[in-house]
Amino acid sequence: MDIFLLIFAATLLVAVLFSALAGRTVLSAAVLFLVVGFVIGSETTGILNLDSGSPEVSTIAEIALFVVLFTDGMKMGWADLRKAWRLPGRALGWGLPLTLGITALLAHFLVGLDWPSALLIGAILAPTDPVFAAALVGDKRVPQRLRQLLNVESGVNDGLALPFVVVFLAVSSGAEDLHLGELGIEFLTGTLIGVAVPWLVIKALHTKVFAAVGVYEPIVPIAIGLLVFTLSTTVHANLFLAAFAAGVTVATVGQKEREAFEEFGEIISELLKLLALMVFGALLSFKFLSEIEWTGWVFAILALVAARPAALYVSFLGSGLSMREQVAAMWFGPKGFASVVYVLVVVTAGIPEGDLIFHLVALTIALSIVAHSSTDVVVARSFVEPDETPAWQGPPINNGPGPESGASSDAGPSSTRGE
Repeated sequence: MDIFLLIFAATLLVAVLFSALAGRTVLSAAVLFLVVGFVIGSETTGILNLDSGSPEVSTIAEIALFVVLFTDGMKMGWADLRKAWRLPGRALGWGLPLTLGITALLAHFLVGLDWPSALLIGAILAPTDPVFAAALVGDKRVPQRLRQLLNVESGVNDGLALPFVVVFLAVSSGAEDLHLGELGIEFLTGTLIGVAVPWLVIKALHTKVFAAVGVYEPIVPIAIGLLVFTLSTTVHANLFLAAFAAGVTVATVGQKEREAFEEFGEIISELLKLLALMVFGALLSFKFLSEIEWTGWVFAILALVAARPAALYVSFLGSGLSMREQVAAMWFGPKGFASVVYVLVVVTAGIPEGDLIFHLVALTIALSIVAHSSTDVVVARSFVEPDETPAWQGPPINNGPGPESGASSDAGPSSTRGE
């Protein structure tokens, strides 16, 4: 463990030293930590001895995803969410199931998985990851409505994909009872916890009896997050919906607490993301990758470049988004920690196709990390080309009511992926 912490600290220092350069090029801290994890993995150098069945892996991935969803939710309140819902609603209502279906078709006809297993891997890979979307979402060169679309979609779709994962896993294992009622209760309970806990805490702080001052102000959201996490795990509520709902609620009723926590929260979120990336990289090896047949590689590539783009193209027909914005949204659908958490559940379930599914999902996530975290700067720059005025700087395209169909004035200075 001491050696692992030394390597993590050294890699973190390298990432810090080259962060300015990374913000101007395709270099990426995410890829750096993935590669270092690959090198120190049990089947490469053996410095970090972990496998997919290690409880540390699922715990780190789950905590990292919770923190990222919580901090992402704090970027907008319920009023902002309602105003910006039309475009994310298309991506979630049409794009998510279509992505699931297209991925399942690829898994069935390319890899040969039976339909329950193919639908299961489709559900695992359907959600996008807020961790790797964060670099693009935080770049003000990108249109505000596109950033809102990616932020809301990636924050919500992790929880929405969960019931599909559970149902298809039950079918794959031959279970007769799919427990749909329990799933509904988990969703409802998670949302209630995510809304009620921060609302009660912040309302109490705004009375004359209680107050948080000085160093304790940024601790308020930390206490809220810990309480939401422990309550959700104790009563078996949907952890990811609870995290995102809690963040949004803090942004809605606790602007002061949100501002006090914002910078600290981003730092904690980034550190956990990089730690989880290194641990995930340690699960990979040349031997692991060599076990995947060429059809699996073709599947992983098509899952990234075909499944989501085709699904979102259909979803955004008549939406009013410019073609440039649509292409950015179609491409920037990274896979990450939610998929890791879900596939680890599949591995521990012991279904016949579990090992193959894990290999395919891990390969797809690794390719996604490399591809998406290395192209966020390129995508952001595409909106400041001098030879073409982006749609968000020109006249609004209005195909329906709602402020999200208008032009955004959020054309702030350029930001790097380190901001």
